[in-house]
Amino acid sequence: KEVPGAADSTLLIAKSVESYEEVYAHKDRLPFFEVPDGYDQGTWLRAEVERGLKWRYPDGVPDPYYNERIEIELDVIIGKGFPAYFLIVADLINYARRVGIRVGPGRGSAAGSLVAYVLGITNLDPIPQKLLFERFLNPERVSMPDIDIDFDDRRRGEMIRYATDKYGVDKVAQVITFGTIKTKAAIKDSARVHFGQPGYSIADRISKALPPPIMAKDIPLSGIVDSKHERYGEAAEVRALVETDEECKTIFETARGLEGLIRNAGVHACAVIMSSEPLTNAIPLWQRDDGSIITGWDYPSCEAIGLLKMDFLGLRNLTVIGDAIDNIKANRGIDVDLDTLDVTDEETYKLLSRGDTLGVFQLDGGPMRDLLRRMQPTQFDDIVAVGALYRPGPMGMNAHNDYADRKNNRQKVKPIHPELDEPLREILADTYGLIVYQEQIMHIGQKVAGYSMGRADVLRRAMGKKKQEVLEKEFEGFEAGMKASELVPGGFSSEAIKALWDTILPFAGYAFNKSHAAAYGLISYWTAYLKANFTAEYMAALLTSVGDNKDKSAVYLSECRRLGIKVLPPDVNESALRFAAVGDDIRFGLGAVRNVGANVVESIIKTREEKGKYSSFTDFLDKSELVACNKRVIESLIKAGGFDSMGNTRLSMIQVHEDAVEAVVPLKRQEAMGQFDLFGSFGDESAEDAVSASASSPLAHLKFGEEEYPRKQLLAYEREMLGLYVSAHPLDGAERILRKHAPRPIAALLADPPREGEVVISGLITALERRVNKKGEPWAICTVEDMDAAIEVLYFPKSYALFAADLIEDNAVLVKGRVNWREDKMSVFGGGLATLDLSEIANGEDEPPLVLLAAAEKIDQSVVSELKSTLLAHKGETPVHLKLVGQRQQTVFALYDYPVKVTSMLIGELKGIRGITANS
Repeated sequence: KEVPGAADSTLLIAKSVESYEEVYAHKDRLPFFEVPDGYDQGTWLRAEVERGLKWRYPDGVPDPYYNERIEIELDVIIGKGFPAYFLIVADLINYARRVGIRVGPGRGSAAGSLVAYVLGITNLDPIPQKLLFERFLNPERVSMPDIDIDFDDRRRGEMIRYATDKYGVDKVAQVITFGTIKTKAAIKDSARVHFGQPGYSIADRISKALPPPIMAKDIPLSGIVDSKHERYGEAAEVRALVETDEECKTIFETARGLEGLIRNAGVHACAVIMSSEPLTNAIPLWQRDDGSIITGWDYPSCEAIGLLKMDFLGLRNLTVIGDAIDNIKANRGIDVDLDTLDVTDEETYKLLSRGDTLGVFQLDGGPMRDLLRRMQPTQFDDIVAVGALYRPGPMGMNAHNDYADRKNNRQKVKPIHPELDEPLREILADTYGLIVYQEQIMHIGQKVAGYSMGRADVLRRAMGKKKQEVLEKEFEGFEAGMKASELVPGGFSSEAIKALWDTILPFAGYAFNKSHAAAYGLISYWTAYLKANFTAEYMAALLTSVGDNKDKSAVYLSECRRLGIKVLPPDVNESALRFAAVGDDIRFGLGAVRNVGANVVESIIKTREEKGKYSSFTDFLDKSELVACNKRVIESLIKAGGFDSMGNTRLSMIQVHEDAVEAVVPLKRQEAMGQFDLFGSFGDESAEDAVSASASSPLAHLKFGEEEYPRKQLLAYEREMLGLYVSAHPLDGAERILRKHAPRPIAALLADPPREGEVVISGLITALERRVNKKGEPWAICTVEDMDAAIEVLYFPKSYALFAADLIEDNAVLVKGRVNWREDKMSVFGGGLATLDLSEIANGEDEPPLVLLAAAEKIDQSVVSELKSTLLAHKGETPVHLKLVGQRQQTVFALYDYPVKVTSMLIGELKGIRGITANS
């Protein structure tokens, strides 16, 4: 129905809307930092910096340059109007330190600021590391500085609450994010709209034809048909499908329109917006269902109008470090202060040189550990370099291996050009003639082309973006500067200039920010230091941090076994909430037990501290508060081994636990209501009173038998409650048999996973799920687990038909299959299966010896010494026989004093001994 005047009214309203130029205009909305009377923000910042210098350098600054550098930085900071920003960030970090929230040593280019260091914002002196303030902030830079802060992951929320309380609930908000429709989702949505349920199978065909994702990102749909896209050549299969199948073409064309559209709104993982005025005066806000206030604009839009964006990042490794330091204090009574820790600890560098860095920040992966062994780090600069070099760009140029080889004199350091040898020697000396850091490019521009540091930063950014017209313009200025240089008579030659430019250009694309590499290198050093010197405490913290990740937990438990650290089951008398070091061992935390919440653990610990340790299962129930006397909780604790130290079998406690709980709960409820003390005073009762109370206990009638669960069931319950086998493993003693058929353990496969190809694994089928596809054909998903980790294996109908009879839970199997990746998770498409006979191990028969073949002509004292130390480093139960093979005869020696635990690591080390071969 036509509405007269509707269009005119619409136009009238549109004309009445005033200009939004004022709303969108940039203005200073930085939060105001209150300063004492007599100061403005600039003078107060100077006063705080003076105070910080005395705190950082109580004996005075090491060099006059420090005072000069401070003045340079303050002139830029105050001149550009940023003193409030630095004061706010310093205030946040100082608050975190006051309340015990662990803070990172710095992040990004801010680590290059000496002002940030003396204010406590960063924790790494930039001068010895040759870090540049100009990489962070310089007169030529027009954008706001950006200081991201890492906090203990568990307490990040406290920092957001502090900022909100201090600067105003109406002036602080978290930031909205917009989730967009990605490649595969666009295809599925399009297929569903066009063809309904049958469209899913068509969408699946298209998705499977896409090139594999890189860094979890699929090729965009536009890139499939754009010949200029860098991955165009990889998309031939999906392009052919779209061109030859009309249904696929229809879906594809619609999907291209959907891709990139906003699907939903969420909350940014770390960004917070702060303002000097109520945010409602500047931007729209959104109140979520949970009551939190979120910006209606994304953070670039907020920054564009002058609002302050800060990133409050939660870093799990800081949580690990904090827990490790708490463990050290509790277990050894030692206070570790990382703020005053130097970076020269010998044991730490020995650990790094061994590549023994599983669980160390940034240095955890298999290839990284290989690089460390090759590099043999001896100083902090090596840790910084390895973090910067272990990335696709430098590795593509083989720079990581060049650095390692040059450091260890396996490769000669070559100058870029003879004329440049002396001018660049100081700049490139620390990296053995290689350009590794962005700061080096800036230093080079300053040294040989006469650039200011701000101008050199412009050069760095231009080279990194690789725009041809920009590069040509930059080269003109660079060439003119080098030709006018006074470092060599008449300036540098055209050959030297071209050689330097051609060298810098590719490096500039991947040269790393040294400030960031150094700051994060310090976290790597801290974690390596803790692992090298306080191994049990650090591993306990690591296990706590991955408590919700079964695969990672298995890997770190395996590492504990390799290091000779015994991981003990939970115990109601010994365990805390989390994993804790007990002497040189680690005790499982009660919080890791299924069905046992933090409130129950808190009650158990509080009761044993107030009333003394529990002497028996019944004593536990007598003393415990009502919250802990729950059938499910008690059953879970029994099955996990929490009462093993009480002297009763797990089966006997399971048989009586329901009656026991029913007997005490009514009395506990009366006690909780304050009607009476359950069994009298626990504090000052006499021995006679205690005996009387025990006899009158409602649990006095309980009888415990001697019978225990079969070992297999006992371990199965333990795994059900803890997610892992802890006290023992069904495959104990079978390691050598598993390695004979599958040389790499599953953990090693997951640590350095192949992207494609075939793999062989061996282990126990610990879970099995049988399914039926749309055609009615059966298939299965099974979990295969060895001593250290587990992996999912899929048997589709054809393979399932062949091997269904052997797909049985608890079967020990050998699996052959093809690597599959889905959403960054690796699995195996099973193509072969064979059962393994572990009866000899299960029956406790003597394990066959490990036989070593030794070539007689190659055996000397050094080989014998190396073999002896290797065997001693892997002590175990497997006997070792040495077969000495000469030209005419063979002699077998039984090495009774050197039994070993056969692992892939032992076999690998034996292979490295000249003349020795492990005969598996």
